[in-house]
Amino acid sequence: MINLDQPRWDQSTYWGRAKHFFTTTNPLNLFATPHQLLQAKDTIEKYKSGEKTDLTDDQIWAAKHLYDSAYHPDTGELMFLPGRMSAQVPCNMTITGCMMTFYKTNPAVIFWQWFNQSFNAVVNYTNRSGDSPIPMSTLGTSYVAATGGALGTALGLNHMVKTLPPLVGRFVPFAAVAAANCINIPLMRRSELENGIALMTESGEKVGNSKIAAKQGISMVVFSRILMASPGMVLIPLIMNKFEAKGTFKRRPWLNAPMQIGLLGLILTFATPMCCAIFQQQASIKPTSLEPELQAKLREMANPPEILYYNKGL
Repeated sequence: MINLDQPRWDQSTYWGRAKHFFTTTNPLNLFATPHQLLQAKDTIEKYKSGEKTDLTDDQIWAAKHLYDSAYHPDTGELMFLPGRMSAQVPCNMTITGCMMTFYKTNPAVIFWQWFNQSFNAVVNYTNRSGDSPIPMSTLGTSYVAATGGALGTALGLNHMVKTLPPLVGRFVPFAAVAAANCINIPLMRRSELENGIALMTESGEKVGNSKIAAKQGISMVVFSRILMASPGMVLIPLIMNKFEAKGTFKRRPWLNAPMQIGLLGLILTFATPMCCAIFQQQASIKPTSLEPELQAKLREMANPPEILYYNKGL
């Protein structure tokens, strides 16, 4: 019997997690028809109910991966297409490519930074928790703050680098994206910072909430998000600067945006799943690192756990 509540590959190893995220973020899942999605959902529901099927293990896993790519894990509802994990690479390569192409004028910077944060808001709303939904007020505050942070960083740095070599200006979009992630993610999850994140034993028993674990988990998510953007937004400016120095874009100005978007697509196809896999989804923390009151509570247990787990998020 396959346990469909767990990923197919061992999540305690980096490559096991990487394989899982390569499957989850596969853009080809976007081409699945409504009929194929319903068929996958029906297969998973029948298998979980114990109904006998003639499908092989590989076919059941294929249905599971397609189901996970399109349906919300808590509510079971079909997710809005741009908000799905499988849409991350095509959407981000297009938006980021345009941010990196049109970074020299203020109107272009304002539009693409706003567009990027609007897309992030759609992703956050689509993937909101079904058990603990993010209030619309939190979504709105995070959206406004992240957009303001990104715009302030981009416009401010653009003004500062006017007298510096052109290459320096190409890194401004990356600085803006990094700043927005540092603002957006903690604000989106501020309830966890205020009330703590649920801690579980290895057997799944909840032992309490920890603000320290929440800070640790959110820090890991911010780090992996920035790292995810780094390869494309750091390497590509170096490549584009070489072509610009050779006069390539003066002869073929139309090549600028398609080239950056194409290179980003290639890089993000690998960077997205590989950076998502850096940390385990079920992160661990030692009881000695927790709040004193939680440590005292754990010491009173018959068999105090040596390690606790929590869902760090993505």
